[in-house]
Amino acid sequence: MSHPPNCIITAMDRAVLPRLRNWLERKEVAAVDPARVAALAAALEDADPPVTGGRWGSVICYDSDPGRRRLLQLDRRGHLIAALRWTAAGALAWAKCLTASGLWIGLEPRAADHPAWGASDQVWLLEADGAWQPREALTVFQALDWARPDFIPPLAEPRRLPPGAGSAVLNLVSGLMKDQGITGVRYRGPYPTEQLFTTLLESFRYDPREALPLERFLTDGGLDWQPAPYELHRVTPRLGVQLRHQVEKVVTDGLAFYRTEWQSVTRREPRVVRDDGERVVCSLWALGGPIEDRLVLDRSGELVEAPAPRADPSPAAPLPPVWSSALAHLIARESAPPLATAIRDVMAAVTLEWGPVAGDLLTVSGQRIRLSRHLRDVAGAALRGAASPEERAEQALRLVLEVARLLASEIRSRAQSRIEALSEAEQERAWAESEEPDAAFGESVGRLIALVASGGG
Repeated sequence: MSHPPNCIITAMDRAVLPRLRNWLERKEVAAVDPARVAALAAALEDADPPVTGGRWGSVICYDSDPGRRRLLQLDRRGHLIAALRWTAAGALAWAKCLTASGLWIGLEPRAADHPAWGASDQVWLLEADGAWQPREALTVFQALDWARPDFIPPLAEPRRLPPGAGSAVLNLVSGLMKDQGITGVRYRGPYPTEQLFTTLLESFRYDPREALPLERFLTDGGLDWQPAPYELHRVTPRLGVQLRHQVEKVVTDGLAFYRTEWQSVTRREPRVVRDDGERVVCSLWALGGPIEDRLVLDRSGELVEAPAPRADPSPAAPLPPVWSSALAHLIARESAPPLATAIRDVMAAVTLEWGPVAGDLLTVSGQRIRLSRHLRDVAGAALRGAASPEERAEQALRLVLEVARLLASEIRSRAQSRIEALSEAEQERAWAESEEPDAAFGESVGRLIALVASGGG
């Protein structure tokens, strides 16, 4: 019996089989497909059991039938990470996968239709208990041939997915592609976005011969991708770690920390995974360096230390009004032109303040957005150490741009919601009347830089 392409069982891998046998007896694992899981458990005695081991200890189990369909994925401690149930005819009945933050996402093949591409697979938020208990319909994507997926499908409403759900679904698809020996796929859908590109980097690798991968992808999606799924390790119920050749992403209490380098692409992130000798440190990151360390892991992703968030007993204080107009201008400069007016409206409606933010750089509560005072304090120290007015202005600009980047995702999402609430005719008019943003910083940004450089703001 041959293994799926790119999967190798070694003598060392067999050491996990006694533990795996116990894991397969767990209620939540056996419930995935009682008959097939029982057959899998019996097949562990074979000379060639239908199991593969990952670099970081994860275990992938296949149906013991000749089709060798993927059935289960478990992490090194036996936590269920993904599960698939197949029909007698060999079609996928349903699949589910776990996000790094601990949510179960379900996939139901060909359960819906979409006007743009027809047959669609339904994405569900599932209850944590039970093999398959849908809680809420989230969105749909173009239907895949799950026995041999050969393209990256478009998703109807990405914003309806909880954080990390898109990554979990794409990782499952990537794993199935790797099982089938598929080495090159493309995104098949409209509007390839930078957000989709960065999500794909977590479970695929782009063709290294492409000099400008992001630009090529954004042009028409015509970038070749190779399946490269990550292993998810559930350290605690509130801490998930994604690994490939190293720890790449860490999610704790809903906050995601990322490596800054992904192949040749540099990600600008406020929460960073970095190496410190043999330690892997998750840090709040701004102004070119760590602001506060939140977690320390070993190289395999096990928790070493979780420092308590820095205390800040002082009350919150509002930002001067010039921040709103300046930030609206800066965020619009790096957004789709039709969002510019909505971004200005959103910024005018929110209240910005400096204040204590436990364990993060900002927090959002309705129309109130609080930025960590610690970020302002670090910027203030840099301003006081500046040797000239020009250097003070440069440090002020760094702070202003840092705040704009911190807010950009939230503000763009709200602006997009405003656009989507318009009638179809109004949306078309917004696209037709939009103009490329002015490359210059603008008067409000200049006033804000001057204010911050003088010690205000």
